[in-house]
Amino acid sequence: MTTFIGIRGTAIQAVSSDPAAPELGQIWYNSSSGTLKGYRTVIGTWSSGGALANDFYGRGVAGTQTAAVAFAGRNPGPVVNSTATELYNGTSWTASGAMNSARRYLGGLGVQTASLGAGGYPAGTTTEKFNGSAWTSVTGMSNPRTSTSASAGTQTAGWFAGGAPNSALTEQYNGSTWTAGGNLGTGRNGAGGAGTLTAGLIFGGDTPAPKSNLTESYNGTSWTAGGSLVTAVSNMVAGGTQTAGLCGGGATPSPTGTTVTQEYNGTTWSTGGSMANARNNAFRGSVGTQAAGLAAGGLGSYPPGTATELYTGTTQAIKTITVS
Repeated sequence: MTTFIGIRGTAIQAVSSDPAAPELGQIWYNSSSGTLKGYRTVIGTWSSGGALANDFYGRGVAGTQTAAVAFAGRNPGPVVNSTATELYNGTSWTASGAMNSARRYLGGLGVQTASLGAGGYPAGTTTEKFNGSAWTSVTGMSNPRTSTSASAGTQTAGWFAGGAPNSALTEQYNGSTWTAGGNLGTGRNGAGGAGTLTAGLIFGGDTPAPKSNLTESYNGTSWTAGGSLVTAVSNMVAGGTQTAGLCGGGATPSPTGTTVTQEYNGTTWSTGGSMANARNNAFRGSVGTQAAGLAAGGLGSYPPGTATELYTGTTQAIKTITVS
């Protein structure tokens, strides 16, 4: 016969108001509202945003969920590589000043009013600055990066790393010149980038095959190994910081892409909420945060779509417990 008294749990407390700082998994009865409540993890979700004007993929990107800039990319129509720029305000995309050099698979970093686009195919080392309305050509990169290098940081303190053909090289930009940074532990292209110049993050990519799940952290001088992605991907949407990174979609290796979203806490990756649209090569660069991500365009289905999605990251919250 089972002795229940020996395996019983802690009694549920009855309180007149919700605890100010509950612990994950804690449950209580709120006598004022007459409800049973608990503190639990709420998985992140993607919601629809305003559509892009152009069906491009392999675009550079920078900024935040409510103030982003997307530029260049490939158009499946008569124009193969584009110079088009679009600005996002959290609701809709509008056209802005064109880039000087048409290309695709370039990297991007910074904010909407002070961003940087560099590398790409066929431009190689070409670099341009954006001030929120117009692009200006500046000193080019030292090393050609014709395809999907990872990038993050600001227009005056940014980094680019990797790129085809499976490069391990890192370059740093100070607003006027490029200098060499520390080499990656594993050379790759199609990786995601996040963070800052002194606290950067690179993850996934092609090395060249199979898809990589490797993560490395940057301190402005050298790269060190971090936790592995749950799902190995390349050409994903990337954003966030070194301790709160976001990886959305990507090739797995299916070229149509995946809907999988992954979140990083500085040590380990976990699975977040799924995208509505599978995406591969949507944006190249770093945009948004883990709590407020942004994805638009990409291969998904061919020709690439204009659908935009906004991410609200995984969090912990007080929820009412119901029985149905």
